[in-house]
Amino acid sequence: MSVAPDSLHKQVIEVSQKGGAVRVLGVDPGLTRCGIGVVEGVAGRPLTMLGAGVVRTPVDADLGHRLLAVEEGIEQWLDEHRPECVAVERVFSQHNVRTVMGTAQASAVAMLCAARRGLPVALHTPSEVKAAVTGSGRADKAQVGAMVTRLLRLNAPPRPADAADALALAVCHIWRAPAQNRLQQAAARLRAAAPTSPKGRTA
Repeated sequence: MSVAPDSLHKQVIEVSQKGGAVRVLGVDPGLTRCGIGVVEGVAGRPLTMLGAGVVRTPVDADLGHRLLAVEEGIEQWLDEHRPECVAVERVFSQHNVRTVMGTAQASAVAMLCAARRGLPVALHTPSEVKAAVTGSGRADKAQVGAMVTRLLRLNAPPRPADAADALALAVCHIWRAPAQNRLQQAAARLRAAAPTSPKGRTA
């Protein structure tokens, strides 16, 4: 089954146009600990945390069983919270190839779970998330955790840090989605207005 690239964004665009709150499930992918955070709200208004935690897998288990455990864990979060969008950290190159491979595999599982339900998936780089939440793309995990605690009006930083990172992903997407949607709509209007070149003409 093929899915048009732009179709995954239509649901978020429609929700944003209505001006209602959006429920986003953030995923900080990983094989040993996959961070999960659910945030609901709209850009420019106070946000609400609905849940946060991690999906854990044993390091000595077979890869296939670990990926299956990640899938089952994410599915449970999707069943419980029914998000309208899933935000996943975009995998970037690291010196530890084994680590980045595991992260990429867990990321693919998260996107698969979302696509199976017809949910739009958004990818954000770590620097994008840090800049959105703290104002600096070079913020460390402690700074991200502190700002997530403040923004979501929590009594203490979420633990472990993977859960805080997942919440930061969800916050980042809620804040960035309206601007991204406006850019997508403007690009669509430009494409629609562009004159089409005649085909089949010969000199």
